[in-house]
Amino acid sequence: MDSIVIKVKPDKPQDFYILLNDKDSALIRVSFQLPRLEMLKQAKKYNFADKRAFPAFTYQSPDDPALKRIREEFKLDSVAGSGNEISRMINLMQWVHNIIRHDGNTNNPAIKNAIDIIGICKQEGRAVNCRMMGTVLNECYLAMGFKSRFLTCMPKELKFDDCHVINMVYSNDAQKWIWMDPTFNAYVMDEKGELLGPKEVRERLINGQQLILNPDANWNRKISQTKAKYLETYMAKNLYRMECTAASVYNTETVVAGKQVNYIQLVPLGGLNQEGSKSENPAKNSYTTYVTNNPDLFWAKP
Repeated sequence: MDSIVIKVKPDKPQDFYILLNDKDSALIRVSFQLPRLEMLKQAKKYNFADKRAFPAFTYQSPDDPALKRIREEFKLDSVAGSGNEISRMINLMQWVHNIIRHDGNTNNPAIKNAIDIIGICKQEGRAVNCRMMGTVLNECYLAMGFKSRFLTCMPKELKFDDCHVINMVYSNDAQKWIWMDPTFNAYVMDEKGELLGPKEVRERLINGQQLILNPDANWNRKISQTKAKYLETYMAKNLYRMECTAASVYNTETVVAGKQVNYIQLVPLGGLNQEGSKSENPAKNSYTTYVTNNPDLFWAKP
């Protein structure tokens, strides 16, 4: 009912009370926070000499029976089409975007693979979050013989309400990783129209270089995305630190008793977490997170 404007300085938060009916009160603190893009620019530095060991990145063969089933059941050869490598990658991403509806607040299904995720969405008329959409696209890429990872993009804070998952798929033609986001039907280009990968997008955001978002980027085929909204605001927040599973395989995160899942996290020198962690539960998945400051190791070619 009422509004207030408070100017705060970086080192001086402002406290005040909201008072209702001269009885009920709530203490409010307004504190300064850098814009997310400025925060990302302060996270530019890495340590290329960091040699801490972590498991090697591996990619499941398209000859795996589960991946062959995905390729055949969803007719992915027809979905991908007969164009060049990049066009097939884009077609697969757009297909996932079009057959699955996104809802970031929904609970994940218990079984997390492309066949079951797509199946439960059709059966229940439900949506899934970006992680599940990234899981589906990742398995489709692997099934088609493309080396791929789903990439969890996170803010600086260790506790947060929102992050985002995209895919990075390796182009043999371009000899680099390519950014594909099935949630927003998005990929990113430079001023020459060449597709970029997550590493390049992050660097260009920090350095103020040209970035072009594909014009048909959208959310649920309802809300168009702009470079300012999607890249300079939303992804600027979520490109502070990034994480992948070491093994890019079918059914990666479905809970199975005794299963071990390893995560590799790329953290800048200013990051709040500089050490790995381990969680062991014989009745469920056990998780180990390895931290590296070395982008060359994290973005290693397959």
